[in-house]
Amino acid sequence: MTAELHTGVGVVIMHCMRMAQAGDLALFVSRDHKRFLVRLKSGETLHTHRGIVAFDDCIGGAWGRDIQSHLGYPFLILEPSTADLVRDIKRTTQIIFPKDVGYILMKLSIQPGITVVEAGTGSGGLTLALARIAGSTGRVISYEARPEMQHLARKNLEKVGLADRVEFKLKDIELGFDETDADALFLDVPEPSRYLSQAAAALRGGGFFGTIVPTVNQVVRLLGALQDQPFGLIEVEELLIRAYKTVPERLRPTDRMVAHTGFLLFARKIERPVDSADSTDEEPVSEIGD
Repeated sequence: MTAELHTGVGVVIMHCMRMAQAGDLALFVSRDHKRFLVRLKSGETLHTHRGIVAFDDCIGGAWGRDIQSHLGYPFLILEPSTADLVRDIKRTTQIIFPKDVGYILMKLSIQPGITVVEAGTGSGGLTLALARIAGSTGRVISYEARPEMQHLARKNLEKVGLADRVEFKLKDIELGFDETDADALFLDVPEPSRYLSQAAAALRGGGFFGTIVPTVNQVVRLLGALQDQPFGLIEVEELLIRAYKTVPERLRPTDRMVAHTGFLLFARKIERPVDSADSTDEEPVSEIGD
């Protein structure tokens, strides 16, 4: 960030750098790629395999620099990304992968000020991302039927300071959602085809709907069930991601890739009779220009 200082002889441009503060979440990365996500507290330390890092050496300093442990080993100190936070949460169930989370946020048009409903909460990975993007002006309502999972998710959100942005509800969604005018709704449950009428009732007209399932069989059941519900513009997609080794002399794909994690289905709630025009078997048009 820059600021202008007006003087009698001209304008001086000053660069204002945000500094690490007590209470901030910080990501420490060692040169052997070990990662430590912690909250900076004055007088406290981080104990690692490469020595002890004093938080007082970090507070008040710039992000993106090396901090030396008491053994002289450097750790890079960074502000954690949303993907870093999602990867770090304590989990007892499989979370939605960051590659899918980012696309879900875009397809559901998540932005500050909206009302978004999700079910189930699970370990809270998607909940965390929703809360971060919806911001302090948005509403994130998360349904979970298992008390132990809701407790875990709440603790995970508290750890990163986002629990106050989420309304946790312990309820079987087969009984319906309490909301009737949500902007977006996402189902992360074993058989989402069972809850489409409940989802439709919770959404406003034109609202965004999404879900994720691991198998083709479930996608087929979803497509069949959607024919009887007020949804249109249905899309089924799968995201694959392949990383590359970042060595200029031998750039090539890494030995492993994040392939199938789930099928994503998106739709919009429509306020007119559903017909065959609301879904299509045509190939999607490429968004990449010539």
